[in-house]
Amino acid sequence: MTKTKKRKSPRSPTKLSTLDDFRKDDGKLEEFQATAIKEVLAWQIAAAMKANNISRNSLAMRMKTSRSQIGRLLDPKDGNVTLATLQRAAQMVGRWLRLEFV
Repeated sequence: MTKTKKRKSPRSPTKLSTLDDFRKDDGKLEEFQATAIKEVLAWQIAAAMKANNISRNSLAMRMKTSRSQIGRLLDPKDGNVTLATLQRAAQMVGRWLRLEFV
């Protein structure tokens, strides 16, 4: 005796939730967005450093800070970096931050 499989009906897109909705319900949307922005900025600064052949030590000397601070700046999981520090680092590697609020 063979069993017939029931076909699942396709899900309606209106009933699906987004990651933003999930995080908003969880109360952590702003934290999630801030972490994502920090990760992108750290990645872009690291890419610019590589393209311009700038070491962590050299960037630290240009910014008049420590190499460990540059390590924190480039660590995508470390959110303990100010926007001012990110902006200074971007300028030192030839980039500029443009922040837009929507």
